[in-house]
Amino acid sequence: MMNIAIVTDSTADIPADLIEKHQIHVVPNLVIIDGQALVDGKDISRDEFYLRLPGMKEPPTTSTASSGEYQQLYQNLLELGADQVISVHVSSQFSGIYNAAHTASQEFPGRVYVQDSQSVSMGLGFQVLAAAESIARHATIGEILALLADIRPRVRLIAMLDTLEYVRRSGRVSWARARLGGLLQIKPFIEVREGGKVISLGEARTRSKGIARLKELILGLGELERLAILHTRAEADARQILSELRNRLPFDPLVINVTTVIGTHVGPNGLGFAAVVK
Repeated sequence: MMNIAIVTDSTADIPADLIEKHQIHVVPNLVIIDGQALVDGKDISRDEFYLRLPGMKEPPTTSTASSGEYQQLYQNLLELGADQVISVHVSSQFSGIYNAAHTASQEFPGRVYVQDSQSVSMGLGFQVLAAAESIARHATIGEILALLADIRPRVRLIAMLDTLEYVRRSGRVSWARARLGGLLQIKPFIEVREGGKVISLGEARTRSKGIARLKELILGLGELERLAILHTRAEADARQILSELRNRLPFDPLVINVTTVIGTHVGPNGLGFAAVVK
C-alpha cells in the first residue's frame, strides 16, 4: 500500500480542523504591509487585515514560497516515509506558486505530482480535500489524478465585490481598469473559470440585490457535492445566505473568511461561494 502525502498552499482556505484531520501540508504565502512580510493567517489575523486594508497608504503586496522551499518540503516528506507526493495549487494564471512547485518536483521524477487547480480559495480547497479523502481510502496516485481531472471542470467560484478598486489596483484583471469609472456604488460580480481566468458577470445595483442574486446563482447550479460561502470580513451576510440555504442542501456548507493573500485583490466586504456541482 502506497503512502501518499498531500501538499497545497495557503490560498486553498481549508479550515484548520480539516487540515489537521487529513494531514494536509500547507505552504504559507506572505502578505507584505509597509515593507513587512507577514505569514498568511499567522502573523496577522484575517479580520485585522480587512479592518486595516481600506486605510493602508500603500496597497499591500503578496509573495509566495520559493521553488527551493517546495523542494525542501518534498524532500522531507519523502524522507519521512511518503512514497509519493501530490501537490495541488492555486491557478497558474494568478500566481507563480504552481511554477515554483512544478520546478521543485522535477528533482523527484515519478514521486511528486504537481497539479494546477485552475481555481483559488475553496475552489482549490475542495480539490485538495477530495484528494485527501481518496488517500484515506487508499486510492492510487493515478486514481487521485483522474479524480482531480474530473472535479476541476465542475468547480464554480463566483464572488460579489464591494468595489472594483482592489482588483483594479492589483492590475491582474484588464477589464476592471476600464470599467471603474461609473461603478462607485455598484457591486461587481466576477467568476473564476476557463482555466483560471477572471470574467465579469455584470453587477448588482445594491448589496441586498447582490446577496439575493448570489443565492439564486447557488440554487441554479442544481445538485451540489460541496459548497462554501466565502467572505472577506462579511460574516453576518455569509451566515444569512447559509441560513436560507441550509434546509435546501443535504450537507452543511462551510463558511470561510478568505485568506489575506486573496483578500488583497478582492478588498473587504466581498461575498461569494465555491461549489462543486454533482
